[in-house]
Amino acid sequence: MQTFFQYNWMVREQWYEWCGDISEEELLATRIGGVGSILKTLFHIVDVEWSWIQVLQGKPDFQEDFERYKTLQQVRELDAKFHTEVEPFVTAWHEGLEQRIFEDHLPDGRIVTDAWGEVMRHVIAHEIHHVGQLSVWAREIGKPPVSANLIGRGLINSLPGKA
Repeated sequence: MQTFFQYNWMVREQWYEWCGDISEEELLATRIGGVGSILKTLFHIVDVEWSWIQVLQGKPDFQEDFERYKTLQQVRELDAKFHTEVEPFVTAWHEGLEQRIFEDHLPDGRIVTDAWGEVMRHVIAHEIHHVGQLSVWAREIGKPPVSANLIGRGLINSLPGKA
């Protein structure tokens, strides 16, 4: 589980670096699919990750407004702020949390239950899905996307010959 979060964080950082070479106009341009723009998608990834981790811990969740984070620097700062709360939870993850039940109280009064492990995997898959959208948009503007390859990132060092 931690490996995939580390992978997502590594790839996200590379997307931030990639965005550094893109004009603000291009980062905010309306795109087909996703949540609307490259920068808004990065904001959305950060916000959703933090929100799910908050609710799993029984902490208050609130929706940030993208209008307050319309520059790459502001999104990166929000990510850094949220990461201080997300990373300790992810690093402390253990098998005993997999089947813990999360109750989602929906606006219509229904209660949906999911295992914490399922929610955590949803957070991982959510980011990977949106990174795929970023990759399509990168190609549309003529710039190679960040590699999605997990292999060669040094995330699994317990194999013989790996240091």
